[in-house]
Amino acid sequence: MTRAHLPFILAMAATVVASNILVQVRFGDWLTWGAFTYPLAFLANDITNRIYGARAARQVVIAGFVTGLACSLVGTQIPGEFGPLVTFRVALASAAAFLVSQLLDVFVFDRLRGAAWWRAPAASTLLGASLDTALFFSIAFSGWLVFLNPAEDVAWANEGVPLLGSGPVMALWISLAAADWCVKIGLAIVALLPFRLIVRRMTASVA
Repeated sequence: MTRAHLPFILAMAATVVASNILVQVRFGDWLTWGAFTYPLAFLANDITNRIYGARAARQVVIAGFVTGLACSLVGTQIPGEFGPLVTFRVALASAAAFLVSQLLDVFVFDRLRGAAWWRAPAASTLLGASLDTALFFSIAFSGWLVFLNPAEDVAWANEGVPLLGSGPVMALWISLAAADWCVKIGLAIVALLPFRLIVRRMTASVA
C-alpha cells in the first residue's frame, strides 16, 4: 500500500460505514437507503483497479472488509426493536458477500483491462453486484440456511408475498433481493460516467 492508495481506502471505508448505518433506514416497501450508497464500493474498487492495478484494488477491498467487520461487531451490541441491530446471520452474510463479490469484481476487471474503457467496469460490477445480492440475501434470510443459527427467527423473511408487490408469490426476501439488485445495476450504469471522468482526470494528472 502506498500513500496514493489512501484516498480510495478511505472512500471504501466511508462507503461501508455509511451503508451499514443507512441500511437501518427504510426506503419504501423493499429497500433501505443503504442500497443507494453501497454500490459506490464497486466504483471505488474499479477506479483503483484502473489507475493502480489489481493488487492495489485488493488492498482497498481488504480495508473495506475489515471496516465492515468492525461495523457488524458494533451492530451486534446495539439493541433494536426485535433484538440486536445486526444478527449473526446478517453479519456473516454481509462479510461473505462483500469479500467474495468485491474480489470477483477485481478479477473480472483485470481480465478485461485491455477492452473498451466501459467493458471492464460494466462487466465486473454487473457480476460482482449480482453475486453480492445473491450471497447476502440467501445467507441472511433464506429458510434453507436456518441451520447457521437456529435460534434466529427468519420466518418473517420467508413469508409468501407477490414478487415486488405484483408478481408471483415468493418469499419476502426474494423481493428484497430483487429490488436491491435493480438499484445496484441501475447505479452501476450511472456510475460509468463518473468512472470515466475520474479516471481521465487522474490519468492526466499522473502523466
